Amino acid sequence: MHINSKLIKLSCAAMAMVFAQAAQAELNIFACEPEYAALAKELAPDADIYGATTAMQDPHQVQARPSLIAKLRRADLAVCAGAGLEVGWLPMLQMKSANAKVRSTDEGLFYAAEQIQTLDKLDKVDRSMGDVHAQGNPHLHFDPERLLQVAQALTDRLIQLDPQGQVKYQAALADFSSRWQAQMLKWQAEAAPLKGKKVFAYHTSFRYLFNWLSMEQVGDLEPKPGLPPTTSHLASLQKRAGQGDVMGIIVASYQDERGADWLGERTGLPVQVLPMSVGGNDDSQDLFSLYQSVIDLLLKMAQK
Repeated sequence: MHINSKLIKLSCAAMAMVFAQAAQAELNIFACEPEYAALAKELAPDADIYGATTAMQDPHQVQARPSLIAKLRRADLAVCAGAGLEVGWLPMLQMKSANAKVRSTDEGLFYAAEQIQTLDKLDKVDRSMGDVHAQGNPHLHFDPERLLQVAQALTDRLIQLDPQGQVKYQAALADFSSRWQAQMLKWQAEAAPLKGKKVFAYHTSFRYLFNWLSMEQVGDLEPKPGLPPTTSHLASLQKRAGQGDVMGIIVASYQDERGADWLGERTGLPVQVLPMSVGGNDDSQDLFSLYQSVIDLLLKMAQK
């Protein structure tokens, strides 16, 4: 039987190309929250990135849907906030996905909170305290300095998982860091009028933001973390507002506004919804525009 040598060569070349592409396949990244999907996009723009939640969802409460299980099963890396934020749903996904890589923080599981010093760590936690996090507040993405530390640590993990991509990951980090630090100076200058301002807010979702901008949350719409506002608790905040030093009331994009509206009507304080993450409003399409949108909205509130 005569075998066409050209066909053999073409077949071998095709197979070699397939193997080469497989060897250079980009990482498959599962991001628990949209801010980490956005950060992964900055640091690994060629990766296949899947965002498990949106800015319109409470990241404490997510259903372990079959689609999420399927995505985590294929992931090389899971990037999450940590500090217990995903404790209600991520362990179920890990178990059902049967993907050993994303169960170990030494391999394909990355917690942002483990890369920085979190705020509000607690020595002891019990149920009477409500939905609190012993490891600290997990909403750290609104601190630009801490987020830069996370970016460095995440780059190190990307290189660990994909050593051949070291040069491109380091270049992406350098580019992101340069642009981020330049924007930080701009944001700090723009946000100077917010220093010392006091607000009511729902939960401690913006704890890092207020800390960075030297603002103060003097009242929480929740009587205890994780519990919805009650009339009696809101009445106590109404009394506190009588001191005349509160700028306004803030809720995150996924939070119920009814308690804030009730309080706003009775105090005359403006109510402002802030995007909790990328995609929380039309103006926040990446990390840079998220920060800009939040600062712009706070400045508008300060002028009311």
